Amino acid sequence: MMDLYYLVRDGISQMLHGSLNYIIWVVLLLLLILNGGWFYYQQLSEGLVVTNMTNQVSWGFYIANFTFLVGVAAAAVMLVIPAYVFRRNDIKDVVLMGDSMAIAAVIMAILFVVVDLGRPDRFWHMIPGLGRFNFPESLLAWDVIVLNGYLLLNMGISFYIIYCHYRGCQPQLKRYFPFVILAIFWAISIHTVTAFLFSANSGRPYWHNALLAPRFIASAFCSGPALMLLGLQIIRSVSNYPISRMVIKHLAIVMTISLQITLFFTAAELFTDFYNEGEHAASARYLFLGLNGHTALTPWIWTALVMLVIATLIGMIHPLRRNRTLLNIAAVLTIIGIWIEKGMGFIIPGFIPSPIGEIYEYTPNMTEIMVSLGIWSLGLLVFTLLAKVAIPIECGTLRKPGVEVSDPICNLKNTPTKEGTSP
Repeated sequence: MMDLYYLVRDGISQMLHGSLNYIIWVVLLLLLILNGGWFYYQQLSEGLVVTNMTNQVSWGFYIANFTFLVGVAAAAVMLVIPAYVFRRNDIKDVVLMGDSMAIAAVIMAILFVVVDLGRPDRFWHMIPGLGRFNFPESLLAWDVIVLNGYLLLNMGISFYIIYCHYRGCQPQLKRYFPFVILAIFWAISIHTVTAFLFSANSGRPYWHNALLAPRFIASAFCSGPALMLLGLQIIRSVSNYPISRMVIKHLAIVMTISLQITLFFTAAELFTDFYNEGEHAASARYLFLGLNGHTALTPWIWTALVMLVIATLIGMIHPLRRNRTLLNIAAVLTIIGIWIEKGMGFIIPGFIPSPIGEIYEYTPNMTEIMVSLGIWSLGLLVFTLLAKVAIPIECGTLRKPGVEVSDPICNLKNTPTKEGTSP
């Protein structure tokens, strides 16, 4: 118990102290969180009427962010598999950063569902014993299980590793490896269940698609590695945590291959919708070509596709991918493109036109944007604080009192890689 006390004490101390840039960053995030909280308080007080969602378009900006973030959380498996299954030590060194990103992403995804509820205080109805969980027939019950289960798995594995390193000992792989394997399959399940939530709505032809789950997973392995690629470079620039060039190369290749698969899936769906176009293709026509003069999302989806094509070309052409600036541009284009294509470009057309042919276009208003910005800021704060504690422990500069300080990972910062270059 004393070891846990020291870890909590030293962890809080690490979070509260840092450079001026760190303090400014944390204060900025806290201000954005407070601002989002104020707008959410107004939404709670007056109801969802303060948003631009209607009975015709009942899922909007919040669920778009939720769908995107579930994919980001699932993508952590792209570091876990090579690290633990193929025993890549260079990738194993940064798995904790990927797990931290997954934890932050799941927390944000859950919060986006909460703010989308008109009466979140009625959540108790889903608590077994108090309400009716409706498991296993309810897909929503499955989603609650997979999201919270994935969060607990990542938190448990990460805590065990951090706790052992803080005490100056090595974690025993046999103790947590079964949970790592479970987390790998669980990562795939969280986005599969999310896809099933949409495809089970047979009255929404745009979502009623057997290709939806594979498409979701493919796009997750685009945006997730792109975010990790940028995040790991930022961590390397502001700390002495070693990020090998091979890790960046691995993430870039995963992102590129997943982009190719995503674009292929998109082309297959467009062929099915438009080659023999019927009433079922009305939502796709609204999104890509406009419907009865309504074209609010058309410029956005074509912009997203252009971004994804450019990012794919950069990733496919080796000299371009090896250029760090161009690779970062490709990562940014991937994140924005997938967010548009998988978020607003996927959620909103499912409601347009309505089952009786009505067209009600939707754009998020200031309340939805500010609440969403607050949640994103909270997620970034969670990731920042987790990294702030994990980095000195992994580098050996933070240990339990009385334990000899060592430098097991960060002494690799200036060690040549197999290619003969500094990481």
